[in-house]
Amino acid sequence: MSGPRRQPGRPGPGRLRVIPSWSHGQERLYVCHPDGRNIAWYDREAARVHLLSVDEEDDVLDALGPYLTGPVAVGPPPVPTAAELARLSLHPDDDLAPNRPGEALLIALDREPGHGPTHLLRPDPRRRALTAEQTVGDALDSLDGAGWRALHSVPLPGGDRIHHLVIGPGGLFAVHSVYARKQRVRIDDPMVTLGRHEPEPLLRRARAAADRASYALTAEVHPLLALTTPADLRLTAPPRDVRILDDQTLTSLASLGGVLKPADVEALYAMARDRHTWGRV
Repeated sequence: MSGPRRQPGRPGPGRLRVIPSWSHGQERLYVCHPDGRNIAWYDREAARVHLLSVDEEDDVLDALGPYLTGPVAVGPPPVPTAAELARLSLHPDDDLAPNRPGEALLIALDREPGHGPTHLLRPDPRRRALTAEQTVGDALDSLDGAGWRALHSVPLPGGDRIHHLVIGPGGLFAVHSVYARKQRVRIDDPMVTLGRHEPEPLLRRARAAADRASYALTAEVHPLLALTTPADLRLTAPPRDVRILDDQTLTSLASLGGVLKPADVEALYAMARDRHTWGRV
């Protein structure tokens, strides 16, 4: 059925769930059963409701009632891509795409804000790390228009995580964010020294994260160290196989290409956003 439909007069009984999501920079509202199985989605820009189950059209429109702002067309979806099929079969609890930059840190700070005398005398390092991940994450998200897809705070077994994973025409990168605001940064592979702090093996961590991502996705993933507004950067020698950028030069990734076709980007992104992909790395 395809023709215009008007907004239902009242919302449905609440049996179906409406979950917002973003694809290619556009918002969609997915309608799913309580068990997470998708049956429809609403494309605001096209003013169209795509149905996977025509028999549940009335229930879908009732559930979407509060979100509709005018006439909409209703009908079956276009032929889905492999990536879209993977998305539709993914339970919302297992979808990493909605993760915000610094998602794990946001949750940790919400649970344990770090109030107290010690917190007042010394800034919580988690907040600086959060600032770095949010700054870098925003820069990576801005690459969407150039055909890149970014995931944030990808959980790994053992409590580890990949700060950001970005997939695009230039390949795949596991990005490790580092807060370096107004600090001199010295890199002596694999050690990274920030100001007067003790050196840390950050390049080793970046390589380990990329190796685990390569294993999970069965594709080559390159390590990338992203520094937020450093005062100065000195390298004793060019680091082996690790790309080093700051938050101002991350957008240079948009100029890379020739590695992945758009269909490959979407297929890898669909695989990477599934939490279960990362369960055995």
